Amino acid sequence: MQKNEYIERAKEFLSSSRIIKLCYLGAFTVLVTCIIASQNFFFQSIIENGISKRDIIAQKTLTVEDVKRTEQHKREVAQKVEPILVPAEDDFIKSNLETLQNSIIQIRKKNNTEKEKIEELNVLFDLSGNPKRAFILDFLLHVDDASLREAFDKASLSLVNILQKGITEKDYEKDNINTLIQDNLITNVSKRQIIVIPALLEQVIVPNLVVDEAATEIAKLNAQESVKPYKVTFQKGEKIVFEGEPVTRLKRDALREAGYNVYELNWQGILSIYILVLFLTIIYLAYLKFFEKDFLEPRYLALSSVMTILACSIAVLLPTGFSPYILPIPAIIIISAIFLNPRIAFLLSSLTLVILTVGMQYETQFLIVFTILAIIGMITISKIKYTRRFDLIKAGFHLGVAGVLTMMSLYFIDKCLIDVNNYLILKNCTFLFANSIISSIAALGLSPLLESTFHIITPYGLAELGDHNQPLLKRLQIEAPGTYHHSLMVSTLCEAAAEAIGANPILARVGAFYHDIGKLKRPLFFVENQSYFSIENPHNTLNPRLSKMVITAHPKDGVDLAKEYGLPSIINDFILQHHGEGIAKYFYNQAVQEEGAENVKEEQFRYTGPKPNRKETAILMLADAVESAVRAMKGATVDQIENIIDKIIVERLNDGQLADSPLTLKDLKVIASTFSRILRGMQHNRIKYQENIAEEFAKNKIEMPNKILDEDFEKKIKELEDKTKTDNTDNKKDV
Repeated sequence: MQKNEYIERAKEFLSSSRIIKLCYLGAFTVLVTCIIASQNFFFQSIIENGISKRDIIAQKTLTVEDVKRTEQHKREVAQKVEPILVPAEDDFIKSNLETLQNSIIQIRKKNNTEKEKIEELNVLFDLSGNPKRAFILDFLLHVDDASLREAFDKASLSLVNILQKGITEKDYEKDNINTLIQDNLITNVSKRQIIVIPALLEQVIVPNLVVDEAATEIAKLNAQESVKPYKVTFQKGEKIVFEGEPVTRLKRDALREAGYNVYELNWQGILSIYILVLFLTIIYLAYLKFFEKDFLEPRYLALSSVMTILACSIAVLLPTGFSPYILPIPAIIIISAIFLNPRIAFLLSSLTLVILTVGMQYETQFLIVFTILAIIGMITISKIKYTRRFDLIKAGFHLGVAGVLTMMSLYFIDKCLIDVNNYLILKNCTFLFANSIISSIAALGLSPLLESTFHIITPYGLAELGDHNQPLLKRLQIEAPGTYHHSLMVSTLCEAAAEAIGANPILARVGAFYHDIGKLKRPLFFVENQSYFSIENPHNTLNPRLSKMVITAHPKDGVDLAKEYGLPSIINDFILQHHGEGIAKYFYNQAVQEEGAENVKEEQFRYTGPKPNRKETAILMLADAVESAVRAMKGATVDQIENIIDKIIVERLNDGQLADSPLTLKDLKVIASTFSRILRGMQHNRIKYQENIAEEFAKNKIEMPNKILDEDFEKKIKELEDKTKTDNTDNKKDV
């Protein structure tokens, strides 16, 4: 018993909607991953552990960049770039020379012994290793002030020359300071000064040229950019790799150029692709959940899945060397924009492009071009008129032109940096343009098939259903003409109101055409058809409860007819919801009069519903009631029409019939105003023609049928016209 209980719980768990949805999610992501990864099986059959299992021959001439040699050449060029030096502050060096001069003068003025003065000079000067040390010290201590000043002046002038030439760190490293000083001494220097001045300058000179690291790095990068890629060419018929040869990066690039997918098939690669597909699928579902809940239905998700799987399959089956711009991405954009909506179309195509770009190793340009195309398609498709099918072909043309312009701009940018084959530009642009046109034609042709397969109604399908030559509407015209006329009036109200509040006017109009088709089962039981067939109201002989059953059955009868004629499921909503759970008031009041209020309950005379759950069906409920009420009041005034509209809307609100609809109070106000405007136009009066004029015209026409060209007849006709104009003018004045 316990075991059976566990089994039942397991079955219940596995059959829950959440588990089923997870299974669908897993099946889709696994299938897409398998399709993308299937291309790797071919490469796996020729390469194993980085070693070629057979000879692979080039089927066409291939030119491939040897990335390794190119990078090595770039490094060599960068190493040869000399550091860029910039001058440092020179005033600091000059001030050091002045400080040295002042210090020597102070030492000379002191009353110290000569030995003490020499010790102080040794602190200022580092003359170790200088063979002329004694002479330099003697000169600095005993030469007269004028000679000392002259030596420092000439040292200062020489320092200017040295600083202008520049001193680097390398000059210190190579002990070139003394040579640099000697080469830049001024000309009129005595033999004694030639010995002393270099000693003075050596004490103050420091490098005044330092390396600019940023500028040097830029120079190295520029040098690397100037290096042309090292190219290797494989002629047609030449072996790319030999059997048993290690497949280097160059060989892999050549194989990729030859059309092989060089991703090795391993669990890491497959898992990476699966994670990407799963992550993008979750993004798509999350967007629908938070922003487009209506499109989370299985039929919409099935259509999205089929288009993604189809695109991936075509990409994998595309022969080697074919341009990826023949992939039916524009068709996905157009079809999803029509069957879903333009925003979802952009998201779906963008996510599909990411999967293809990563999985098929397409260039980034492929992703950029088609992403821009998706944005343009989203805008273009949202603006087309679905009553004109050629507008879809024009949208495909616009996509093609936009794609060509985008691609050419990208290629021209590439041409500034690298050499791009003009034939390649022309070929890809031609493919993309033709692809866009063919995709729009294919989308137009496939629409009926997709509508019937996925049970999704499109604006094109709605336009077809709105044709009055449809079999069901023709039956309504012949078998229930009063109902047909009523449906036409209601459709006019629904279309105008839907357009006014931003709902779908085409859907509202077509739904109104079919909302009463259930009356075809018993057309003579509905008052609008009885006068046409000149029969007595059969309800006069029926019990109110039986009459209620006949009347409230027409929504269910309508759904049965809709299924029989293959109408889309969305039309069923209009058929079932146009009365909601409202009361058949006439028969309810009749039952109260006959049976007494205590014996009759409102629930017994209500329609089975459901209540309207979308704007269009809620508008239909109001329009159906308003049109019937106004038609029943012949010659209603403007105030009466507005009162009827307000009364019906308030009744439906108080009865809770609009509780499930997304209509706001503002929407209801706009709907009431629109109904009033349309009904005033329907209730217009016409000028009554005088009977004697019509009789006189008929009389003359009958008496002289063979005198059309007779002048007397033409005069009489002229007199009749003048008389008619005069009488009409008088009538207008009376009015």
